[in-house]
Amino acid sequence: MVSLFLQIDSGIISALIFDPEIHFALILSITTALVSLLFALIIAIPAAWSLERIPFKGKKWLNLILDLPMVMPPLVAGIGLLLLLGQAGPVNDIFPAFARWLFSPIGIVIAQTYVASAIIVRNSSAAFSSIDKGYLNAAYNLGLTPIKTLLFVEIPLVWKVLLSSCILALARAMGEFGATLMLAGATRMKTETLPMAIYLNIASGDFKQAIGCALLLMLIASSLLFIIHLLQREAKQHAVH
Repeated sequence: MVSLFLQIDSGIISALIFDPEIHFALILSITTALVSLLFALIIAIPAAWSLERIPFKGKKWLNLILDLPMVMPPLVAGIGLLLLLGQAGPVNDIFPAFARWLFSPIGIVIAQTYVASAIIVRNSSAAFSSIDKGYLNAAYNLGLTPIKTLLFVEIPLVWKVLLSSCILALARAMGEFGATLMLAGATRMKTETLPMAIYLNIASGDFKQAIGCALLLMLIASSLLFIIHLLQREAKQHAVH
């Protein structure tokens, strides 16, 4: 980190302010990461809740499968998704138009949603498991359905943990490279997120732009990490009181 900051000079600052390619990569990264976070929430919150609240056989194995994206190399995940969603994949037999969406910003969203969902599922599952069962029993005795209990009791009890996991997933989505490369390719001013811009500019020998994009990613990641620490500090203070 220090070595990157030591490279800052007027040329890098000028590129950050005026270079349209960096502006495009920044906007695309933020936009796709936010869209991916929305899809990840739609997938992950019900999945995490179901794992904790619905008894079924094979839950241990399903938990293991859901943990795999946390340890699987992104390039391997990207190849798997490409084989699943590409023209020769089984999804293309059902939705022929789906493969044409790859190698576009939609491919970026798919890759980012994959990695973000894994983070939110795991953190949300731990959050739901920490809720005192007395709250749930009280809600059921008052006539609330399990879904209403989730919306009006469980989520309000653990919203800070869920928010922290969303911020962490957002940071991870913005930094996603391997799966994105497989599903969206590396095309300037089309599928060029900040990590992709670093890759393309390093490959072409333009180190100033690459360093500028790296500094932007570090700044965003540091800001998100600072927010997470603030939320965790507030949660600890609340628990003490």
